[in-house]
Amino acid sequence: MLHHAWPVLIAQLLSMSMMVADTVIAGRYGTEDLAGVAIGSSYYISVVMLLTGTLQAVAPTIAHHVGARRQEAIAPALQQGFWLALLLAVPGVALLLSPGWLLELASVPPAVAAKASDYLAATALGLPALLLYRTFYAFNNALGRPRVLMVISAIVMSTHIPLAWALTNGTLGFAALGGVGCGLSTALVNWLACGCGLAYLCLNPAYRPYRLFHAWQLPQRKPLGQLLHLGLPMGLSTFIDISSFTLIAILAARLGTETVAGHRVIANFTGMIYMLPLSLSIATMVLVGQAAGAQDWRRAQRTARLGMKLALGFALLIGALLWVLQRPLVAFSSADPAVQAVALGLVVWLLLYQAFDALQTVAAHALRGYKVTLLPMVVHTFCFWGIGLAGGYWLSFHAPWRVDAPSVAGFWQACVLATLVATVLFGTMLRGVAKRHVREVVAG
Repeated sequence: MLHHAWPVLIAQLLSMSMMVADTVIAGRYGTEDLAGVAIGSSYYISVVMLLTGTLQAVAPTIAHHVGARRQEAIAPALQQGFWLALLLAVPGVALLLSPGWLLELASVPPAVAAKASDYLAATALGLPALLLYRTFYAFNNALGRPRVLMVISAIVMSTHIPLAWALTNGTLGFAALGGVGCGLSTALVNWLACGCGLAYLCLNPAYRPYRLFHAWQLPQRKPLGQLLHLGLPMGLSTFIDISSFTLIAILAARLGTETVAGHRVIANFTGMIYMLPLSLSIATMVLVGQAAGAQDWRRAQRTARLGMKLALGFALLIGALLWVLQRPLVAFSSADPAVQAVALGLVVWLLLYQAFDALQTVAAHALRGYKVTLLPMVVHTFCFWGIGLAGGYWLSFHAPWRVDAPSVAGFWQACVLATLVATVLFGTMLRGVAKRHVREVVAG
């Protein structure tokens, strides 16, 4: 599991570092630009996670083929995954180009809303490439070949940071675009990642036995339907999980620019921390899927348990480090004292949130390895939209002790409760699914 997880972790951290870099670059350009990027990227992440979460169905599908030694089924599954990515790009681009209704609903100040809209329009240029690359990403994880993802992420990150800086600040001959420059750079490097992935598939001899581009298939209704049947609940679960958190930036916009920026600083820490349990989750999902494809249910059960234990251990270690380093990390992210004060006030809730979030993430991905996705989506909806988002809105604005002094901390407190409940429910569900399959083997 660790052999599979560590390259995924590096790849995810490198990808996440791009968003952290955007926060630093936009924050040093201006607080208003930082708020625009914070709100715009929150909306962007929600849309992207809905679509890429759906495409993640490629991973357990191919992992089951690998476990069952159905090599001839791998290329058709990947090809349909690419078609699905292109189909999903159409509504995705439309959503990125029309955020005005949500920004207006959240009472985002007009100047910040304009910057957020321009940022999203720039990122829309790279969405098709991002979805194609994420299909390649899921495919390589399913085959147990994640190291190339780490290399491509390094190439993309090392290109994005100087490019975003130049486009934002107007250096190297570029006009100063402000926070929009971060969005345009994101779009350009998404095409770079897509090109790297395609070149790797075509040139690496390890893929020749799969004949990935031989007898290329047009979109097929049944395979696409199967991917959507498995992937749409996964995408909705991911969207609900992420949007319940990222939409806080939009709902909290009325609290002021400094509050949104301070929340964004802590959200970046959350995103970076999340990469570790996410990498373990992806490894767990793939290994559980391969074991399930081979009908080795005891190995699948042991894999899921190990993923949970590793996630909790790493979460506790990272939490301790973050508590010690909170002040220099916050100071590095923003030079504004008001923003720093907001961020530091949220650290304790971040520590609790990331521990429970690690457990529920691994459990949910293990269930995906078993191809159990519909009921987890219901649990995600109840916990993260019901408890986390709706509960957080009440705690922030309408709780009796906050009516006169609204605070973004209410959202974080509700998120902690939501992840705790999700951990219990997913853990119970995973235990039941694993034991049922093991009992079937014993009975058979």
